[in-house]
Amino acid sequence: MAEKDLPPYRKIANELRARILSGELRAGEKLKSENELKDQYTTTRVTVRKALALLKADGLLVSEQGRGVFVRPRPNVQMLTTGANFRKRRDTGVSNFNAEAAAQGLRPEQRILSVESVPAPADMAALLGVAEGTEVIVRRRAFFVNDEPMQLVDGYYPADLFAGTEVAEPRKIRGGVSRVIEDPKGPIKERITQFVEDLEIRMPTPEEAESLVIPPGVPLARVLRTAHTSAGRRVEALDSRVPCDRHVFRYVIDIP
Repeated sequence: MAEKDLPPYRKIANELRARILSGELRAGEKLKSENELKDQYTTTRVTVRKALALLKADGLLVSEQGRGVFVRPRPNVQMLTTGANFRKRRDTGVSNFNAEAAAQGLRPEQRILSVESVPAPADMAALLGVAEGTEVIVRRRAFFVNDEPMQLVDGYYPADLFAGTEVAEPRKIRGGVSRVIEDPKGPIKERITQFVEDLEIRMPTPEEAESLVIPPGVPLARVLRTAHTSAGRRVEALDSRVPCDRHVFRYVIDIP
């Protein structure tokens, strides 16, 4: 449908959307009141309200009780994935997420939600190359940037390899699980040589939308990453759920 044929509320929404995406209306900026917008566009408050509702559903605007409507802050984190980058972060003891966020002037935080032994669900068992129901250790974490939830990450580890190690304890691990895997004095003593990632885009479940504060209409990226060692073992399967309005992923793939 041509722009001229759109209903008035869609025209208003399109204009405001363009101003938000161009940066003319900045993140956190307060919009004019419904009355002011009504006068600006020579229309009714009902029409303005419908336009704003559309942009809220797109995740571009948020309402604050008693304060008004604001352009939704979106602290995008660009995640750079390369082998060299992984080694650099590993050697410093700082996780890739924390290092990337901090390098962009943001304040990262990771919280341990739970650590427990469970029977491996079918999808995680397939990634780890074990039978469904095999005992695994699952570490559930939430990642935040500037106090805003950015992703949920569940890490699955074969219990026969990691029982009795730091991985089974409900606390943060300096250098991450990769340090435990590659530790010459650890239980595995193998170098991580490959990550394999599968990306799925879908709408969030109600629980994911609540935990990650995802507005209506915003999809979620599910990233499944498997770590392979030099001996050909699959030692880690990460299940990450990421709101698509808060991340930019860049993969650098070196071709030999």
